[in-house]
Amino acid sequence: MLNKTSEKLFAGRRYGQYTMNQETTRVTERPPFDRSSSQDSLDELSMEDYWIELENIKKSSENRQDQEVVVVKEPDEGELEEEWLKEAGLSNLFGEAAGDPQESMVFLSTLTRTQAAAVQKRVETVSQTLRKKNKQYQVPDVRDIFAQQRESKEKEAPDGTESQSVRTDENKYPGKDGQASNLIVGEKELIPVGPEEAPASETDINLEVSFAEQAVNQKENSKEKTQRGKGDDAPLPSFRLPKDKTGTTRIGDLAPQDMKKVCHLALIELTALYDVLGVELKQQKAVKIKTKDSGLFCVPLTVLLEQDQKKVPGTRIPLIFQKLISRIEEGGLETEGLLRIPGAAMRIKNLCQELEAKFYEGTFNWESVKQHDAASLLKLFIRELPQPLLSVEYLKAFQAVQNLPTKKQQLQALNLLVILLPDANRDTLKALLEFLQRVVDNREKNKMTIMNVAMVMAPNLFMSHTLGLKSSEQREFAMAAGIANIMHLLIRYQKLLWTIPKFIVNQVRKQNTENHRKDKKAMKKLLKKMAYDREKYEKPDKSVNDADVPQGVIRVQAPHLSKVSMAIQLTEELKASDVLARFLSQESSGVAQTLKNGEVSLYEIGGNIGERCLDDDTYMKDLYQLNPNAEWVIKSKPS
Repeated sequence: MLNKTSEKLFAGRRYGQYTMNQETTRVTERPPFDRSSSQDSLDELSMEDYWIELENIKKSSENRQDQEVVVVKEPDEGELEEEWLKEAGLSNLFGEAAGDPQESMVFLSTLTRTQAAAVQKRVETVSQTLRKKNKQYQVPDVRDIFAQQRESKEKEAPDGTESQSVRTDENKYPGKDGQASNLIVGEKELIPVGPEEAPASETDINLEVSFAEQAVNQKENSKEKTQRGKGDDAPLPSFRLPKDKTGTTRIGDLAPQDMKKVCHLALIELTALYDVLGVELKQQKAVKIKTKDSGLFCVPLTVLLEQDQKKVPGTRIPLIFQKLISRIEEGGLETEGLLRIPGAAMRIKNLCQELEAKFYEGTFNWESVKQHDAASLLKLFIRELPQPLLSVEYLKAFQAVQNLPTKKQQLQALNLLVILLPDANRDTLKALLEFLQRVVDNREKNKMTIMNVAMVMAPNLFMSHTLGLKSSEQREFAMAAGIANIMHLLIRYQKLLWTIPKFIVNQVRKQNTENHRKDKKAMKKLLKKMAYDREKYEKPDKSVNDADVPQGVIRVQAPHLSKVSMAIQLTEELKASDVLARFLSQESSGVAQTLKNGEVSLYEIGGNIGERCLDDDTYMKDLYQLNPNAEWVIKSKPS
């Protein structure tokens, strides 16, 4: 028996097939926009949009047979887990380096219980695979690795050298049956959010506690069963991020060396979350094929950006992609059926050829491109990337989001997946989602609700024909509503998805603290061996800083402004925006206008973080207590 959602799917599919089977009927000749007030009719018409878009994609691919198909390699389980450990920055836990895993001890010591379990599971699989292959080198027992981790933590000197402000002792669990009952971050106890614990904050996204730990806590403390399909037709909740006194960290705010650690932790956390919720997470790997090394369509994003940066240095989003969006917007976002109505197939093909020849020469006549043609070209560009915009490695993981029990967990998984995307893919996806939101903002006139836009765009992002995905009709039915839901979440919550969870930032801080301590110990040994004066080298600048800056005062540097340095007294209410305002009051009107435009920011540099751009609402005293050894610098934001 079909449930209500399935009935709508089949109804939409039947209607779509009828429309597409009429040779003389064009999509542009459909009846004027007409909807009843019932949600059912909206859903059916939305599904019609999906199936018509899918048919348009198939017709488009038939007309362009010249593109080589990317073959997805299906490695065995051991190879998958080995690749996973490499991606997570833990390759020295196996292979020739497996006998000396000391480099990973600091990293492992920062993991939560569920993260450690995810790593342990993969190490065990790799170890078993290597033993079966009769590898000559020693394969460590995973229990020994984590025993070394615990032993190293127990042997740490109790002399207070560890920064208590970033202590995340997440391996102490006094809860029932060894399960997590609380986590410690600094001096603040954080209770993982469960439905019974925070009824007034059901729509808050808790970024202070591991998502996987929250999932474990929810399963343990709630007898309420999650209902996967119940929320499909209900309005999406208004998720929000609670204010964080130490500031929200967004992708792009951290230095590359710290961002690399964030990506390692995000992969482990995503895997732990999927493990806890019983959802399979398998990364894909595309076999390398010969791709075009120039042009616009069917060209890898990285190649496009290399071309574009020769024309416009610092370009992060392909110029053709930007130009197609601006051309659509020039025609007005109020146009009815925008994104839904395709351009004529032959005209699109001719425009592609002309763009390839004239775009970089600057001789292409953009006035000849109709709005719906530009929209079709934009979707074609996305589909014909040699590897999907959501990446070969994580496309299946994005699709698997639909199998997570709650909308909040789906959103948490998408947050981690966005972090894991390559920079070029992530930046281009952000530009696309921002554009789609602007389309939705004009829904009263263009009749493109967020669900309509999601239905039209989902096949272009999730069912890339460049991967040779041959779907049965049954599989298409199963996937349609799911991937449209994911597309809906990507558009609706895009501002949340570019946030780096605080618990991951805290783990990075702890790694940096531990590494700094080990480096300091190594330096002491070196200095002893070389018979240097220890006093001279252990305290080079500290006395100057102590004399220069009294207790409770920070020294803020602004090397590019006329007022290059300022001592600022910390108060409970002092924010990063107030620090900028102090410098603003000292500057000329031109520089002051620059500051107002948000082209400069206050940065936290050093201590337990490499570099972090602060948001305006960061409370400086709270952040200073978290990272007392940092330097504070005002400088320009990267373009």
